[in-house]
Amino acid sequence: MTDYKDYYKILGVSRDASEKEIKRAYRKLARKYHPDVNPGDKKAEERFKAINEAYEVLSDKEKRAQYDQLGSQYQQWQRMGGQGNVPWEDLMRQAGFGGTGGGNVRYEFHTGGGDAGGFSDFFEMLFGGLGGFGGTTQTRTRPRTRRRTPIRGQDLEHEVTISLEEAYHGTTRVFDYNGKRLTVHIPPGAKTGTRVRLSGKGGEGYAGGEAGDLYLKVQVADHPVYERKGDDLYRDFTIDLYTAVLGGEVRIPTLGGDVRLKIPPGTQSGQKFRLAGRGMPHLRNPEKHGDLYVRVLIGVPKDLTPEERQLFEKLAAMRAGRHN
Repeated sequence: MTDYKDYYKILGVSRDASEKEIKRAYRKLARKYHPDVNPGDKKAEERFKAINEAYEVLSDKEKRAQYDQLGSQYQQWQRMGGQGNVPWEDLMRQAGFGGTGGGNVRYEFHTGGGDAGGFSDFFEMLFGGLGGFGGTTQTRTRPRTRRRTPIRGQDLEHEVTISLEEAYHGTTRVFDYNGKRLTVHIPPGAKTGTRVRLSGKGGEGYAGGEAGDLYLKVQVADHPVYERKGDDLYRDFTIDLYTAVLGGEVRIPTLGGDVRLKIPPGTQSGQKFRLAGRGMPHLRNPEKHGDLYVRVLIGVPKDLTPEERQLFEKLAAMRAGRHN
């Protein structure tokens, strides 16, 4: 017994889907289940055949109209409690596919062009005149080439790791991918998760369809000094005790070059200073930068000379005297 095939369900579209929606669904599924993408996968191959068959019917106005009518008759038969073998002859006659006595017409489709295989028995029964419904069968030959809708190739992804310095200044990578030597520029401001598109360097298209794109997915390595949060950078910097107490200027290395930072007298350990515009460049606008936040740590001297120790002891006594 030939089972009814729900072509709308196969393509995942509603029964009132437009031609554009049907074509979009077909292309998406065909890319996913294409034999070139799933070599040796018999289930994917069968799914690809079913998708092609569904599109063959639903993309043709005449076939779709007859198929919709058949579906209506089939559902009505089910609602009436239909059991056992489906009365295809009666349902097809009511749907406008012809019937017994008047001479059935069989269309012989001469297909060509390397598709994934033939049609199902259900399709052949509807549009190829199979099924043996009686009467004299006439054969009307309709030479045609089966449509092979161009399908865009798959988008592919390749991961590349760069340093924070490379992310700051921008960099270039040259690498081999699928036998092709590719050069790609990674822009300033790239961060982990940034994708750089190489147009037309992805999977090959089907039936003349354009190639997909290759996306270079960026991974920025951790840095021993800087912590990155968005476009802002954070780092620790140690100053000596004397500068913390008396104040002064220190030179702070940044990814964009050294800058001078003024330390006010009495600076405490852990105090933060903001260096505006000294962070990472914005990916979309490299002329703009985030900020650099410097957390000051105070280094306590360990190798005091006897004279320095006496001075510290004297200072400690003076401080103690002030609070007594």
